[in-house]
Amino acid sequence: MIRAPFQARRAILKRGLVTGVGLARDIGLATGIGLATGVGLASGALALGAGLVLDAVAAETSPARPPQQLPISAQWCLSGPSRCIGLEVARTMQQQSFGMQRRPRLAPLRGMWFPYSTPTPVRFWMHLTPEPLDMIFVRDGRVLMVVAEARPCMHLPCPSYGPDAPVDGVVELAGGEAARLGIRAGTPVAISPLSRPLAAAGP
Repeated sequence: MIRAPFQARRAILKRGLVTGVGLARDIGLATGIGLATGVGLASGALALGAGLVLDAVAAETSPARPPQQLPISAQWCLSGPSRCIGLEVARTMQQQSFGMQRRPRLAPLRGMWFPYSTPTPVRFWMHLTPEPLDMIFVRDGRVLMVVAEARPCMHLPCPSYGPDAPVDGVVELAGGEAARLGIRAGTPVAISPLSRPLAAAGP
């Protein structure tokens, strides 16, 4: 899930919403009286402002929302035969904020793509994500950073992951898939849309 981009954090600070001592700086969700600094995602959750911080807390005690399953509408083909990863594309803020929460383990060669219209500093976390994930941070058509097998975190606070540099997007795969497929920093990334999106089948 995603945390809020740094631009949102600056906007929140400008509005004077953030004061006090940090409650969960490790996840970038709060810096005082339950107010958000901005960036705090997690295998699918974008934290933008105080409301989403409260949503993250409420999600732990509320009835479980069904996991999100989006159509497979893009693919990332690696070198070699039969090595195309089918990708669900989380385009909207809501889709990105929910991401892979409560999803069972992804099948091989399946993942979720979080694209950004401009290079954006992001942090991802694993709140309410029950299976390990590989997080692949992409910039300028190449893998910038791989966080391998990020561990589930069912209760706040949760750690966050990401590079210091802005990224063009993030791919999430089942934990261990990046190593199995030989994906590492520097691997070329060319994600292309499918002419006909496919329904997400299974996990």
